[in-house]
Amino acid sequence: MSETTTETTALRTEIQVDGETASYLTVEQDGPAVLLLHGTYWSRVWLPVLDRLAEAGLRPIAVDLPGLGRSGGELTLETGTVPALADWVARFASALKLSGPIAVAGHDIGGAIAQHLLVHDQLEVSRLALVNSVTYDSWPVSSVARFRDPDLVAATTGDEILAARRQAVTTALAGAATEQLIADYLDPWTDARVRRSWMAMVGAADNRYTREAVPALRQNTALKLLIWGEDDGFQKVAYAERFAAEMPHTTLIRIPDAGHIPTENAPGPIARALSDFFTA
Repeated sequence: MSETTTETTALRTEIQVDGETASYLTVEQDGPAVLLLHGTYWSRVWLPVLDRLAEAGLRPIAVDLPGLGRSGGELTLETGTVPALADWVARFASALKLSGPIAVAGHDIGGAIAQHLLVHDQLEVSRLALVNSVTYDSWPVSSVARFRDPDLVAATTGDEILAARRQAVTTALAGAATEQLIADYLDPWTDARVRRSWMAMVGAADNRYTREAVPALRQNTALKLLIWGEDDGFQKVAYAERFAAEMPHTTLIRIPDAGHIPTENAPGPIARALSDFFTA
């Protein structure tokens, strides 16, 4: 099926990973694969750029992590950690028979997974792009970290989680926010299983994984691209500036008047930047 909220040739399809459905958005065609990872949202964050990546000759694959978005299964505190999710992404890539070095882009906590994949051996990563990603000790942010309290989680209703996510999504979308787009982003959280998976990911959120990756990232010679919405109140652009200054072969592209999900604010410039980076 195709996504109906944005005009696109991208299709939603699925494959089995660990006996559960792994759902992903893609434009099926020959060309180098680009694996697109989300964080505390879902694959919807990549939809605005998929067609343009395909027009550049790439095969974009925006997967929903287990228990999130449209994928089946359910995360736990053990399977929701960055290393566990990186292992799952490697199994997903294997299920798709993606061979050779693979280009990877990550948004939000998906960026932590991408960094982990780059500096460990689960997947051979050719190039790394981070879009308003978590880095260093920048996460979990306060609006997410409060859900790490087991007592608060036990007392929180589904409606309260939806209300919290609505507020976060509205802020993240910045000037692109409309009622339809907010509803589109929130749709997966109407499923209690997805809410539980999201809470597990939040409960497992730990910035030691990005902090521990820093020494290896400083030694890594792969090309890296940072794309940052300058008005992001969750992942400050100062972290991107620090990363670009410290990590070799890194380029930073700043997106003015864009928030935490800049693909919705400036899909054209971001798609061009990603396409140029992955096809150079």
